[in-house]
Amino acid sequence: MIALLVSTMLAWSGPASLSLGGTTVTAEVADTPQERAVGLMGRFSLAPDSGMLFVYPDEAVRSFWMKNTPLPLSIAYLSRSGRIVHIASMKPLSEEPVSSVHPTMYALEMTEGWFAEHNVKVGQSVGGLPEPARQ
Repeated sequence: MIALLVSTMLAWSGPASLSLGGTTVTAEVADTPQERAVGLMGRFSLAPDSGMLFVYPDEAVRSFWMKNTPLPLSIAYLSRSGRIVHIASMKPLSEEPVSSVHPTMYALEMTEGWFAEHNVKVGQSVGGLPEPARQ
């Protein structure tokens, strides 16, 4: 019973507290294939300075879409070291892929325009990122 409790606690990562552009962001962490597949689908809003961090086990060119996601979002793709390599806007409910262009290990979705409003640009680093995903 104790082993089950410990393994459950280790598997739950909870939200990440990230630092970028002089702001602390609270990000839900999606670090399993199932969590990454669902993402922010069905959400209509996010709390201020909140978003979702997608964590992968390796660096690769990634693509995201907005199927079943009515909330307008911006996405920042991050390298293994936490450097922002691409920022893009994503249209609600669109099934058109939005590519990272460069290999990335992380993707951070925030409400549309958040990165521009906080003067966050390609080349800046994000602090507080979790370890790579196991799968």
